[in-house]
Amino acid sequence: MSQHQFVSDDGQPPRRGRSQRYDPQAIAKYCRYRPWLVFWRAFTIFWYLGGFVLRFLLDRWRNVIEKNKLRRAADLRQTLTRLGTTFIKVGQALSTRPDLIQKDFLVELVKLQDRLPPFNNATAFAIIEEDLGRTPEEIYREISPHPIAAASLGQVYQAVLHSGEKVAVKVQRPNLRPTITLDLHLMRWAASWIAPWLPLNIGHDLTLIVDEFGAKLFEEIDYFNEARNAEIFATNFRDDPTVKVPEIYWRYTGLRVLTLEWIDGFKLTDTESIEAVGVDPNEVIKIGVISGLKQLLEFGFFHADPHPGNLFALSDGRMAYIDFGMMDQLDEYTKETLAASVVHLINRDFYQLADDFKALGFLASDTDITPIIPALEKVLGNAMGEKVKDFNFKTITDEFSELMYEYPFRVPAKFSLIIRSLITQEGLALTLDPEFSIVEIAYPYVAQRLLRGESPAMRRRLLEVLIQDGKFKWERLENMLAIAQTDGNLNLLPTAQLGLQYLLSEEGRYLRQQVLLALTENDRLHTQEVQRLWDLVKDEFQPHRIFDVAWNTIKEISSEQVTALMTLGHGK
Repeated sequence: MSQHQFVSDDGQPPRRGRSQRYDPQAIAKYCRYRPWLVFWRAFTIFWYLGGFVLRFLLDRWRNVIEKNKLRRAADLRQTLTRLGTTFIKVGQALSTRPDLIQKDFLVELVKLQDRLPPFNNATAFAIIEEDLGRTPEEIYREISPHPIAAASLGQVYQAVLHSGEKVAVKVQRPNLRPTITLDLHLMRWAASWIAPWLPLNIGHDLTLIVDEFGAKLFEEIDYFNEARNAEIFATNFRDDPTVKVPEIYWRYTGLRVLTLEWIDGFKLTDTESIEAVGVDPNEVIKIGVISGLKQLLEFGFFHADPHPGNLFALSDGRMAYIDFGMMDQLDEYTKETLAASVVHLINRDFYQLADDFKALGFLASDTDITPIIPALEKVLGNAMGEKVKDFNFKTITDEFSELMYEYPFRVPAKFSLIIRSLITQEGLALTLDPEFSIVEIAYPYVAQRLLRGESPAMRRRLLEVLIQDGKFKWERLENMLAIAQTDGNLNLLPTAQLGLQYLLSEEGRYLRQQVLLALTENDRLHTQEVQRLWDLVKDEFQPHRIFDVAWNTIKEISSEQVTALMTLGHGK
C-alpha cells in the first residue's frame, strides 16, 4: 500500500495524514530562503494584472470602452484564471456582487465558479491512485473519461461504485499548496505595506483578514477536512426537509480526493430549468437565506462560500449544498448578539445596536458610543427606509464605508467570512430578483426564534426587546407577532405553550411582574392593547387546539409554577 494511503480499513476518517495548517510565520520563513520563487511569482502577478489594467486604460484613452467591454470582461476572467486559485477565489466573490461589478464583467466572472480549464486527465487519475492506494478502475466500476466540471481547487468526475452508488469524485489540482503559499505571503506583505496609508480603523486589521482567508484556504485544500465539515453540516440539517447534503464515502476519500453522493440538480442561476420542473426559483432562494440564518444564529457552523456553483435546486423543491471546504464556527455569545442586533436594528434602537457593535468587536470596548449614536441613526436609518424591505447589505456597505472614516469602526478578522457569506447570498438573490431584501426574510425568522424562547439566551434577548426603561412595550410585541407571521412558518400554539411555561417559571418572575404592571399602567386596564394582540393571533386559537395545548401545559406544570401562578395576581 502506498505511503499516501490515508483511509482506514473500516472506512472511517483517518487519524493521521499530511494535512498542514496555515502558519504565516512558517510561510515567511519558507519564502525568506527562496527569494527567487517570491520574485518570480510577484513578477507573474504584476505582468498579468498590470497588462489587464494597461489594456483597460488604453480602451479609455482611445474612447472604445463600450466597444471593447465584452472583450475586456473575458480578458479579466482569463487573467484571473491564469493567476490560479487565489485570484480565482477573488473573482468568484466579485461574481456575486452586481452592485460592484457591471453586468458584462459579471457574466464572465460567473464562469469562474465551475467553468475553468481542466488539468490533464492522466495527472488526475495518478493523484487518485497516489492518495487512495488503488487505481481508479479498482475503486470505481465506471468513471467518466473526462471531468464534467472544473473549479478553482480541482475538477469533478462522475462515477459509479462497484456497489452501485452514483458518486461525484473531486480531484485536487496538482501543486496547489506551493502556489497558494506564495500568493498568501505576497498578499500579506501588500496588506502590511498598504495599511499605514489607510485610516487606522480600516487598515488596522488587513493582515488579520489575509490570515483569516489563508487559514480557510488551507482548510479548503484539505479534502479530509471538507468531508468532516459535510457530515457536521448534514447533522445540523437532519431535521430540515428543505436542505439536502450529499453523503460522504470515507473509504474512497483522501487528502486530495473526495468521493461523495452525486447530486442531480440545477444551478440557482438556471431559472429556466428550475421553473421547467415546477419549482419557484424565489422559493429556493428563500430556503437558501433561511438555511444561512440557521447556520449563523442556531448552529454557529456556517458555509462561508455560498456562490451559485456550490448551491443547487432539486426537482422536489429542496436546495442542495455541494461544497464544504470553506466553513467557520461561531460561539454562543456571538450567535446571541447577532440575533439581538437584527432586532435592535428593526426597532431602531441605535443605542443598543452600538453596544452590539462593541460586543462583536466592531468598536473597542472602551469606546464612548454617545457621539456615534446620531451617526448610526443617520446611516442605518437611511438604509432602513420606511419599510423593512428597503434594507439591503449593498446599501449598508456603501453608507458604512463613509462612517468608518469618521469613527473608530473596524471589521474584526473573524467577521470577514460572515460578511462575505451574507453579501454573497444577497448578491446571488439580487441577481435573480432586484427587489430582494434579505432582512425582509431574516426578521420574521429572528422574531420567531425570540418568541419561541427555546433557550435562556433567547429568552434574555426577548426581554431586552419587550422591556425598555423598565416598561413593557406593547407595540414591540405586536410588531414582532405581525412580522413573525408574515412567512407562514410560525405555529403559535407550541409557541404559546413555551411562553406560558416560561411565564410560570422562576426564571419568568420578572416578566410576570412587567406584564402585570403593563396591564394596569396609569390606573387603567389596557384592554385595547390586549384586543389588538388577540386580533393578530385569534385565527390560530381554535377551541380544540387550545384545549390540547392547555392540557399539555397542565400536565407539565410543577408545584413551583402553581405557586408562581398564585402570586401573579400579587405582582410578586
